[in-house]
Amino acid sequence: MTSLSVETLAAAATEPITSAGNTQLGIAVLAGIAVIVLLITRLKLHAFLALTLGSLALGVFAGAPLAKTVTSFTAGLGATVAGVGVLIALGAILGKLLADSGGADEIVDTILARAKGRAMPWAMVLIASVIGLPLFFEVGIVLLIPVVLLVAKRGNYSLMRIGIPALAGLSVMHGLIPPHPGPLVAIDALDANLGLTLALGVLVAVPTVVIAGPVFSRYAARWVDIPAPEHMIPQRPSEELEHRPSFGATVFTVLLPVALMLMKALVDIVVDDPANSVQRVTDVAGSPLIALLAAVLTGMFTLGRAAGFTKARLSVTVERSLAPIAGILLIVGAGGGFKATLIDVGVGQMIMDLSANWAIPTLLLAWLIAVAIRLATGSATVATISAAGLVAPLAAGMPATETALLVLAIGAGSLFFSHVNDAGFWLVKEYFGMTVGQTLKTWSVMETIISVVGLGFVLLLSLVL
Repeated sequence: MTSLSVETLAAAATEPITSAGNTQLGIAVLAGIAVIVLLITRLKLHAFLALTLGSLALGVFAGAPLAKTVTSFTAGLGATVAGVGVLIALGAILGKLLADSGGADEIVDTILARAKGRAMPWAMVLIASVIGLPLFFEVGIVLLIPVVLLVAKRGNYSLMRIGIPALAGLSVMHGLIPPHPGPLVAIDALDANLGLTLALGVLVAVPTVVIAGPVFSRYAARWVDIPAPEHMIPQRPSEELEHRPSFGATVFTVLLPVALMLMKALVDIVVDDPANSVQRVTDVAGSPLIALLAAVLTGMFTLGRAAGFTKARLSVTVERSLAPIAGILLIVGAGGGFKATLIDVGVGQMIMDLSANWAIPTLLLAWLIAVAIRLATGSATVATISAAGLVAPLAAGMPATETALLVLAIGAGSLFFSHVNDAGFWLVKEYFGMTVGQTLKTWSVMETIISVVGLGFVLLLSLVL
């Protein structure tokens, strides 16, 4: 496990745009984060505007010229969107194709047809994990809730016994596995290897989702025993379709980008020769842009055409997939601007100066920072982006494996204890028809388990690898 060292941190030094001392910079960081928290939680301002204003406040409190603060923010915003914006868009298109074509329903129905009794919670984890790969968390919830409610009602299962595993699968994918926005931004900010992060993320995600899903659902079902609210069962998308894609074709399409990125990571480890023709091919095919683009183009045939979509319908599906992610792109971009402002005002150097003699492991520090921001803002994405910006200087000189684990530690911290300032909290509460107290005892505890258990496995991997 890597601890902070003067040599490692010194490599990350940058030329600050202000000559403020560490005390003033520390106050500026707290003030900037406080502005963001207050604007989001008290004034209910959109996270994009809150991050923008918080970045400007950070620069002002740090004594940096406003013009240079604006330049830092806009440069960081542009670099972040350039790095992950296209990937988020491609992921949204793939997710929309999966939902509208009935491919998601095909996966659900096929797995549920083979799962009975005690196997049902495990089936729900599998469904949520597979569907959650290309879908944003909120979209995944909307897609899976009808299935959870129908299974609970028709099979006479406890709603929590079925719902918690599904939510755990979605949440773990959202926090730990690219191409979700949070992990992608952290990978970009820390200059981590995407394929290696994905591979290690899967190693962490599997045991974490088992503990937080099927295992914890036994206790959640005892604490909160409620029936499925019938008025919340909406129509499933595929009920209006005459044809649906096959199970095999759907799973192949969803897992294609993951397979390509993992293949690149494996070849990089085994071959490790940039001149090798095989590695050169996999470097291209396994790059996130090409991998996701290949999945989208494949999905137009294996999902869209299989469902009977015309060229015009495919065009409409793609167009409709992009509009909902405008807010996500802006938040992610503003988070990148906030990160760049943190670095440019000299926060990186401040962290190096203050932490040179700390004994706390870097992975634990990153997790704690993400936890604090998550509790304050309620947003896992904001927590991931901000924490990645704060600890980015610590990643300089780290081995590729340790940097990937740093990304996962931040992702785990960003999921800690969702409560009333998190939109996901209210989404789960309303769909499942629970009270605030019941939601805290189930959903919030589940998120905390994911965060703590995820960190535990990250730390374990850091000792082994």
